[in-house]
Amino acid sequence: MQTEASPERPDDTERLVRHRWQALSICLVAAFMTLLDVSIVNVALPSIRAGLHASPDGLQWILSGYALTFGLVLVPSGRLGDARSRRAAFMAGLVVFTLASAAAGIAQNITWLVAARLVQGVAGGMLNPQIAGLIQVMFRGPERGRAFGALGATIGIATAAGPILGGAIIALAGAQEGWRWVFYVNVPVGLIALPLAWRLLPAPSRASRPQSLDPVGVLLLGIGVVALLLPFVQEEQWHGSGKWLLVPAAAVLLAAFLWWERRHREPTIDLGLFRRRSYALGSTIALLYFAGFTAIFFIFTLYLQNGLRYSALEAGLAITPFAVGSGAAAAVGGRIVSRFGRPLVAVGLVLVGVGLAGVLLAVHFDSGRQVALATAAPFLVAGLGSGLVIAPNQTITLSEVPPEGGGSAAGVLQTGQRIGTAVGIAAVGAVFFAAVRGTRGGWAVAFQHGLFVILTFVVAALLAAFADLLMGRRAVHRLGRHARHHADHDHAHGHPVTRG
Repeated sequence: MQTEASPERPDDTERLVRHRWQALSICLVAAFMTLLDVSIVNVALPSIRAGLHASPDGLQWILSGYALTFGLVLVPSGRLGDARSRRAAFMAGLVVFTLASAAAGIAQNITWLVAARLVQGVAGGMLNPQIAGLIQVMFRGPERGRAFGALGATIGIATAAGPILGGAIIALAGAQEGWRWVFYVNVPVGLIALPLAWRLLPAPSRASRPQSLDPVGVLLLGIGVVALLLPFVQEEQWHGSGKWLLVPAAAVLLAAFLWWERRHREPTIDLGLFRRRSYALGSTIALLYFAGFTAIFFIFTLYLQNGLRYSALEAGLAITPFAVGSGAAAAVGGRIVSRFGRPLVAVGLVLVGVGLAGVLLAVHFDSGRQVALATAAPFLVAGLGSGLVIAPNQTITLSEVPPEGGGSAAGVLQTGQRIGTAVGIAAVGAVFFAAVRGTRGGWAVAFQHGLFVILTFVVAALLAAFADLLMGRRAVHRLGRHARHHADHDHAHGHPVTRG
């Protein structure tokens, strides 16, 4: 097994093999914290508005600022971990995230809270690429699939459980100050995880040559990603069409980044990865699926809290079936992905589509206070499908990536997920709010319109998965014809043909 352990300390390899699952648990705790903070704040917004007298623009920046800075630093941080030390980058991110959570909890005004959220996003973006990179280093073969399955379960549970935990915390601590404890809960977890991370995560090799950090490439990519994300995450608050000029500007910056990367000796991103079908199509599936996946919670929470006057805790509990299904299926999916491959992802996407179609029908026939019960079963089906998409797709997408480039490759994959999330929430949100303002059916009809957009993204991801399956079958067919051609040639010339 390749590790980051120093060759001068041979006992490190044995220690890493022995403690790799404990090390993974520390990584999963950090992933849970940072991803939980994407969704847990949604249900805390009314409490923040009451406690800090925040404007709608300020509340939007609490959400979008975190997403923006999170996406900004994913690739540079993955590169930093690959080039220097994943353990050091992980621990730096954990320290900053813990301090920023404490700063958010004691915020005295909305500007202070937004600044703390921006720093939180940077720290989350530092942490997450290291987790995938460390899994690449610490695990091999089917074990790697199980490790990514655990990570996928963590992603699914954290995203779906955020509203539940946020609602419970606010119910216990009170509407006026309860939002502060949404941030405070990260502090003891971070303080406990830090010494364990130092002890269990693999240290960098002393013999390895430090790589270039490619500052020009990092700068071009960072500005390009921000220019692309900003109009989407500020779609509701930034009025007028001027914001969309940033999209072609982002295209120019990202084209300049690609030009630079092709000419740089040690690029931030190995563009050769996109010539691998597993990575290129896996990244496409992730982008399209996250565009739909995360928008579900956004519009369902708004529908329940604003349209049906659910409490924060009730709205969170309504998502529980999805969380349970996603967590259970992700753990199973990680164990069987090495046996079934991309067809498993396709099956998951079909289940998600079927489940969301069931949610659509349930809301159509019962849009009253009992809607949470009516949608429980279809949300469970969609959650089971989601668990078979996220973890297996990440395992397959990174399967051909060399361990030494795992952080950068994971950073690119996760940046695509963040872009998909921003685009999806903007597109679904635009349709949802337009329907709220312009239809007699109000919130229920708006939710159904938003679901149609979400289903479109899921179907697009399914088509990408089918394209991968079709290309794979063609490749196998070509290899079979090639092998038969050589066998016939050898037989015709009297050469023995080896079988088995």
